[in-house]
Amino acid sequence: MNATFLTTCIAVAALLFVDDRAIAGSENWHWSQDPASHCKFVIPTSLTIGPTFWTGACVDGKASGAGMLRRRDGDRIGPAFFGQMRDGVPELGVVDLGDGYRAGKFSGDDIGDQTDLEPQVRIDAFRIAADAARRVSSKYAAEKNSASAKHYEAIANTLDLQIE
Repeated sequence: MNATFLTTCIAVAALLFVDDRAIAGSENWHWSQDPASHCKFVIPTSLTIGPTFWTGACVDGKASGAGMLRRRDGDRIGPAFFGQMRDGVPELGVVDLGDGYRAGKFSGDDIGDQTDLEPQVRIDAFRIAADAARRVSSKYAAEKNSASAKHYEAIANTLDLQIE
């Protein structure tokens, strides 16, 4: 066996291992889509099931990058996830429950389920969440919706304070 062939085999085996781990727990995921944009995403269970909206990029029909998932019941807002999405699946961020936060990586079917959350992961989760809230604020500012822009900038500032 030559070194190139062996290196290729190891790389392929590593990719297969990563894919298997990414799929683990996916049977519990609740896929949904934004009612307006039809962008698809997995809802963290702490947001609960119901009308959920995505504010952020939609690549190949799935939520991607930094943004916000927000539950709504009519004109009442519910909990929100601020963070990073990849192929419609949350990666890292914060769920704002209104009376507290769940911060961390997406694992199983929720954010922040890790009981032994490393301090750096928590810090990274709040930084990404603050960035996502600022992006949402910028979107509303570009739409000339100053009230919503100010609201999400205030949320970003509050998320920043959780890091200190």
